Amino acid sequence: MAENEDRNDLLNALNSVEEVKVGDVVKGEVLAIDDDRQAIVGIEGAGVEGVVPAKELSTKPVEDINDQVKVGDVLDLVVISKIGNDKENGSYLLSHRRLEARKVWDEIQQKFEAGETVTAPVTQVVKGGLVVDAGVRGFVPASMITDHFVEDLNQFKGQTLEFQIIEIEPSENRLILSHKAIVKAQHAEAAKELFATLEPGQTVEGTVARMTNFGAFVDLGGVDGLVHVSEISYERVEKPSDVLKTGQKINVKVLSVDPDRERISLSIKQTLPGPWDDIAEKAPEGSVLTGTVKRLTSFGAFVEVFPGVEGLVHISQISHKHIATPADVLTPGQEVQVKVLEVHPDQQRLGLSIKALEEKPQVSGNHEPREHQSSNVSADAPEEESGFTLGDIIGRDLKDSQEK
Repeated sequence: MAENEDRNDLLNALNSVEEVKVGDVVKGEVLAIDDDRQAIVGIEGAGVEGVVPAKELSTKPVEDINDQVKVGDVLDLVVISKIGNDKENGSYLLSHRRLEARKVWDEIQQKFEAGETVTAPVTQVVKGGLVVDAGVRGFVPASMITDHFVEDLNQFKGQTLEFQIIEIEPSENRLILSHKAIVKAQHAEAAKELFATLEPGQTVEGTVARMTNFGAFVDLGGVDGLVHVSEISYERVEKPSDVLKTGQKINVKVLSVDPDRERISLSIKQTLPGPWDDIAEKAPEGSVLTGTVKRLTSFGAFVEVFPGVEGLVHISQISHKHIATPADVLTPGQEVQVKVLEVHPDQQRLGLSIKALEEKPQVSGNHEPREHQSSNVSADAPEEESGFTLGDIIGRDLKDSQEK
């Protein structure tokens, strides 16, 4: 009787053993860790064993299998294939990673169908775009990273960004994402708010976003404004990158706002003290300055004595000798010393003299220098009194001839 019961129990046990098929989701208890390379598991309800290689334990890289699983752990696994010998009831190759990935794909598919976004870190910069870890590998083409050209994609590595799902194909492990769509939506909302409040004349803080040869784009909080290279400094700037850095915080003055074209014109230099603001203190009458000849005209030379401050050296104030044109003795870029004759801050004008700092030529007998003969100005007149304009000189000559 007992023998029959034992036989029935054995038959029942055999009948209760489930057949394991590829693709099945099973539970497996970790029985051992084999050479730190794979876990040996017993498949519940099947009476057979399976192996889980280290790389199949998680969607994340596994450096040490012992940190991932321990003997006695029960894992949800998917059957990948059968290995070993059918006669011995064989063994199976199992994966926890693929089961995790399958769940992730299902979640992403649901978000895609619902029009939701995913948030994931950028793990790699590869040719043509970015690789992100969304639980499964996702790819962001370079054209879908942001709404403007980016030369160096490495700035995105390590950042966690929000993405719109563009294409999903789990069977091919293909997930195409776009951050550009998110950026454009954010910019549209920020632009609407900013253009409603921004007015010309305001001074606001911004961040240098990117630079070109013609200027710098400054982020005002989701919307970029342009600082033309001529509005960066009162001094001449060859390239914006010579004086600015990406990410730098700066104050800018709003010059113009065009909501229809979404364009904002900005200035950095107009937030700084003007070069003429304290010119009377920097260049009082009688002071001697070092300047650079900037340009020549028929009536004189313009000399820059401070960044953004040019004064006029009239042709009559260039030399004690007669000269036909300023170009006879001066060239653009030449460094010269000048004496300040007149200062007019309100009109932003400086009257300068080069000859006032030069020794007068000696005059013998009753002969006067040609310049003094034509203008009837005494050779002994103070330097400051010889700073007449051409109109003054001609007017005096006409008056003298009429009196005679």
